[in-house]
Amino acid sequence: MSAGTHSATFKAGMIQMRSGLTPAVNTDTAVKLIGEAKSAGCQYVLTPEMTNVLAAKRDQLFSTIVEEDADTSLATLRELARKLGIFVHIGSLAIKLSHERAANRSFLINPKGEVVARYDKIHMFDVDLGGGESYRESNSYRPGECAMLADLPWGRMGLTVCYDLRFPALYRALAEAGATMLTIPSAFTQKTGEADHWHVLVRARAIENGCFVFAAAQGGKHENGRDTFGHSLIIDPWGRILAQGGTEPSVVIAEIDPAEVAKARGRIPSLEHGRRFEVVEPMAEPAHLHVVKGAE
Repeated sequence: MSAGTHSATFKAGMIQMRSGLTPAVNTDTAVKLIGEAKSAGCQYVLTPEMTNVLAAKRDQLFSTIVEEDADTSLATLRELARKLGIFVHIGSLAIKLSHERAANRSFLINPKGEVVARYDKIHMFDVDLGGGESYRESNSYRPGECAMLADLPWGRMGLTVCYDLRFPALYRALAEAGATMLTIPSAFTQKTGEADHWHVLVRARAIENGCFVFAAAQGGKHENGRDTFGHSLIIDPWGRILAQGGTEPSVVIAEIDPAEVAKARGRIPSLEHGRRFEVVEPMAEPAHLHVVKGAE
């Protein structure tokens, strides 16, 4: 079935969290909020980046995380998806790959409790924001190498995580491959969020690709001292905000009509108008210099 033939509406829920250093506590919070989303009629729920632990220091991270097969957060949420009969999309978990490297990995779980898609965050958040605030995600995490798509009953979904948001070519590739929904689970910093980057960039990814965007976020002051922006978002393909959170742990819900994708793309069919092109480097010396003199 093509992406454009889906018509049934559904409810999507964004799970906004404030993850600390203890995975069991964070998982309990996720379970509670996912249950609230299910009670409100949600058939798809998305948790934020770093659902299981948000650790600023490398030793904190590696003393806590485990391999995928041993991760109790993943096992618990798989069983929850099966019990509730809904899609549970874990925005990401910190998964141990070796003694020196972890994966920032997203998991899409179907209503049978099966993992139907995994995505490792491609772009590493290595930045200096000023005022002593800096991040080096590549010191602990191994970047992913593959973009990921998954088919749901309501359309095709493209999986991304947080800092990927700033690389529009990834989202264009997903849309060109049939994605009608894009996911951006995040732990966006307070500083960049309040600079209006969050809302502008999330809405831009929806507008330029004619896609719904689901962006569950971490929010508030975390146990490790980090401040995240919150404001989980659900955006329609025209760039309109359908639902938005604040900074407190909560559930953000909106009714999703997949038919809106075709409507938006019919008005602005930019996916059909894209053309490949070459970037021409400037010549070292002009091949011909033409000087126009003023009238004498």
